[in-house]
Amino acid sequence: MSTLASIPAVSLQSVSRHFGAVRALDGIDLEVGEGEFFAMLGPSGSGKTTCLRLIAGFEQPTSGSIRVFGDAVEGVPPYRRNVNTVFQDYALFPHMNVRENVEFSLMLRKVERMTRQREAEAALELVKLAGYGERKPGQLSGGQRQRVALARAIVNKPKVLLLDEPLGALDLKLREQMQDELKVLQKTLGITFIFVTHDQGEALSMADRVAVFDHGRLMQVGTPEEIYRRPNSRFVADFVGSSNVLPPAFVQSMFGESRWASLRPEAIHVARAEGDGEPHLTGIVVSRAYLGATTRLGIDLGGTLLHAVVASTEDAPVEGERVTLGFSKDAVHMMEAEG
Repeated sequence: MSTLASIPAVSLQSVSRHFGAVRALDGIDLEVGEGEFFAMLGPSGSGKTTCLRLIAGFEQPTSGSIRVFGDAVEGVPPYRRNVNTVFQDYALFPHMNVRENVEFSLMLRKVERMTRQREAEAALELVKLAGYGERKPGQLSGGQRQRVALARAIVNKPKVLLLDEPLGALDLKLREQMQDELKVLQKTLGITFIFVTHDQGEALSMADRVAVFDHGRLMQVGTPEEIYRRPNSRFVADFVGSSNVLPPAFVQSMFGESRWASLRPEAIHVARAEGDGEPHLTGIVVSRAYLGATTRLGIDLGGTLLHAVVASTEDAPVEGERVTLGFSKDAVHMMEAEG
């Protein structure tokens, strides 16, 4: 992955997109580096998909500038941009076989038949579908159709590949497998991937950097570790992973600073007896959820609810039991913004 010191693969400067009174995007400034695996993360209606569609050319900005490798692309149609898009629904032609689906864009460009067949087979091999060229989409599993859509997108050798929640229709096990395969494919191709998702786990596990969106605004951009460990706002702390968002009065009583703060559940040590040294609080377990590798506890501190996780190999406290919570001061992250 190159640094952003070179020309960015994609650059958005003060980009807004309005649909009547609705501000789908509101003054976005963003740069994505060449060869970067970049995730756009946010809930439904946050603006992440609108942002992807603007880069692809399916929408035009109300204001602002979009550049792909330094070239302004406002008003440039999708087929003239050096980007390709993989959609969640795959959009395969059911009457064509797999190879014909992959070849289709090359055929539109009037690439000679033998060349486009060779390029299609090479793309299918990259996505582990060698030998599937004669099958119809209806004969494939969901994961295989997803791979065909990927092959069709990369056969043109785009500089930027846009992926709009491409794993959303897959079951959990297959989705996890495809996450690994996408990361390997991106490293093999060396091109920029921009991946839209509402799944925090996907974004954190796959991306070099993550942009978090909410209500058309860009809330924070950073590495997965930065986003998770050092959220800059209550929204990011609460949306990315699972955090205890601590109100200013609570933080003031513990640390003498009247600021919003974030404390991750896994940073809290739960004990049946009071410990020494670390800050500690006493409360009652009011909820207990077994999650496989861990057990998640909800603990009432007398009006303030905190969540903590303990390994399932441990003897976790039960509902109604009084416990002591300990945590390092370094685990409490003071946030910049209230929003």
